[in-house]
Amino acid sequence: MDLHLRDKHVLITGGSKGIGLACAQAFLEESAKVTLVSRDAANLNAARAKLQANFAADRIHTFAANLRDAQAAVVALDSAEAAFGPVDVLVNSAGAAKRTPAPELTPEAWADAMQAKYFTYIHMIDPTIKRMAARGQGAVVNVVGNGGKVASPIHLPGGAANAALMLASAGLAAAYGAQGIRVNAINPGLTLTDRLQEGMAADARLKGIDTQEAMAQAVGKIPLGRMAAPQEIAHAVVFLASSKASYITGICMSMDGALNPIVV
Repeated sequence: MDLHLRDKHVLITGGSKGIGLACAQAFLEESAKVTLVSRDAANLNAARAKLQANFAADRIHTFAANLRDAQAAVVALDSAEAAFGPVDVLVNSAGAAKRTPAPELTPEAWADAMQAKYFTYIHMIDPTIKRMAARGQGAVVNVVGNGGKVASPIHLPGGAANAALMLASAGLAAAYGAQGIRVNAINPGLTLTDRLQEGMAADARLKGIDTQEAMAQAVGKIPLGRMAAPQEIAHAVVFLASSKASYITGICMSMDGALNPIVV
């Protein structure tokens, strides 16, 4: 199936690890050009080296930026467009709120979650979608998380940020649809990334068990019998960004292996 992504410019925040890096690989497999943005230059260098083992170096651009800073996001966007031209697709996968059991929360933890997850997305979406609208085309895919739909006692601040991002995604889809922009969100459940261990450790502390037992209990609740691989989330991202999803916009799609069978 030709997804018509050849030579499209895809900007991926959080592109140095986990789901973001899996997205970069998936888009490169479709012959797109990718810009990876992450706050850690060392992680970006490692990601670039990994991708260059299979893809041409001149299709990969990286830029280190802390997206909690709105101006830093604009600078990153300018660098991306200087390298590969206007951004056709924006994939947001940057930032994650620390998972913390409810009794350990502080007001600062709630505020930090919004900075870490919500504003890292909004700071890149805002300038990018306005430039897309000026050209009359573009797609945005936000990798959010099911914590915004199903409250977890170890992920309340992050879940609140996720819920805000889902509303922003649906609202922006409506606001910019007439200007040729599609905006969608994907809500992964438990996914085999480096961040998973932090969540499992927090869950273990809350339940008074070890991390391995927490992991086993979590998998045992998933009807598919396993957690997602980052590549599986990336495949959905690529589809939603492609022309094959040309009439899909404003959705917030769960990918949790039917753990929470919610009708929306």
